[in-house]
Amino acid sequence: MEVLDGIFTGIISAGTPINLMLCLAGALLGTLIGVLPGIGPTATLAILLPVTYFLPPLGALIMLAGIYYGAQYGGSTTAILVNLPGEASSVVTAIDGYQLARKGRAGAALAIAALASFFAGMVSNIFIAATGPALASWALEFGPAEYFSLALFGLMSATVLASGSPIKAIGMTVLGLLMGLIGTDVNSGGMRMTFGSVYLFDGIPFIVMAVGFFAISEILANLESPETRGSVQGKVRGLWPTREDFRRCVGPVLRATGLGTIIGILPGGGATLSSFASYALEKRISKHSAEFGHGAVEGVAAPEAANNAGAQANLVPLMVLGIPSGAISAIMLGAMTIHGIVPGPHLIDRNPDLFWGFIASMWIGNIMLLFINLPMIGLWVRLLQVPYRLMFPAILLFCCIGIYSINNSVFDVAITVAIGVIGWIARKGECSAAPLMLGFVLAPLLETNLRRTLLISGGDATAFVTRPISLTFLIATAVMLLVLLLPAIRRRREEAFSEESS
Repeated sequence: MEVLDGIFTGIISAGTPINLMLCLAGALLGTLIGVLPGIGPTATLAILLPVTYFLPPLGALIMLAGIYYGAQYGGSTTAILVNLPGEASSVVTAIDGYQLARKGRAGAALAIAALASFFAGMVSNIFIAATGPALASWALEFGPAEYFSLALFGLMSATVLASGSPIKAIGMTVLGLLMGLIGTDVNSGGMRMTFGSVYLFDGIPFIVMAVGFFAISEILANLESPETRGSVQGKVRGLWPTREDFRRCVGPVLRATGLGTIIGILPGGGATLSSFASYALEKRISKHSAEFGHGAVEGVAAPEAANNAGAQANLVPLMVLGIPSGAISAIMLGAMTIHGIVPGPHLIDRNPDLFWGFIASMWIGNIMLLFINLPMIGLWVRLLQVPYRLMFPAILLFCCIGIYSINNSVFDVAITVAIGVIGWIARKGECSAAPLMLGFVLAPLLETNLRRTLLISGGDATAFVTRPISLTFLIATAVMLLVLLLPAIRRRREEAFSEESS
């Protein structure tokens, strides 16, 4: 009954005219971002973060979340029509989706993608609503030692699950931790790593980090690459899949929804890893495995269901535990911080309208996306013809105006550009920015809870291992470290990430 009451409360909160409009705006913008290659939801959320200063807290979260899961829908459109994934999680969809389009079945592929995404999103939201209060009650047992161990586990998980070199992922995590400690020491009042600049006494603002590492570096990286455009294979017709298509997709969609939800909850998981994992699973167990890569409907349904389930489940650790599990949820945490909201186990009790309204808005947003996605295919295809050289100046200008408007500080704009250059260099070195952002966000949490635990225990470090929950997270962190270091397991991990090319 508590969950049903909460859902009813959420529907009332999310159903106000302003929140419905913000949900629609986020869903439309997210779809647009997914369709247009070279921007991405992370960069878009970073760019729009300053806008949340002027929105109510629930409305800001609804819009940002709509952009996130809307991009999962939109990315599949161009992946299927022109073999050009608009978002990283749609890379796998392009493998079989484009082959279906070449066979004249683009309409069926788009419908399968939309329906699979809709189903997975709705089921994932039900899971969040059902488990959120129970997880929050369990999290009330957490003290400083548990939060320190949980944050450490989150950092290690993100490092293990990050694509590319594990050593580079660790290096980016450490760099993020160091950047997160810049500013005033809350205990001693001394300055740390400020290089004598008064502008850094309060540390580097989160918005500056987010816009620099995701938006500016994205622009620089895109300017390096020549523009490429595919071509739609004939007219898009026959949007409704056949009965055989539905029969073949039921099992993959159910498995992908469960797999995507589980991976999405893990720190460092999310939409991209979920889509790759579900595609690899279906390719191994399907009775039609020979069709994969040549136009298998399961190759569209499974990754699309998994990426939407993973995208929405990825918000669970943030809302219930107060721990961001990826770059997107780190930006969402920044938006909540702007409005003085503290995510965690007390959020449901202290801000029930916000928690349940946020959950209900994702149901509403998924319904909106189902009805706006397919009718607007023609518009999205035409937008693909807009050259990126005409888009990036407007994006760059919007970034600079947004950063300057927060503190009226030219220094913030300069730091943003400098961080963007660092992010671009990191991209060229194939270093993921996600571990760095997690390190930056979690650094104050790690330091604060480490000091609190040692202060309470009188300097006794065994306090971290004498508490069962803390010990469990530390053991899990050690296991993750072994996974990262053992050569045989690391080799299998790299093979999993290269599954798409096989």
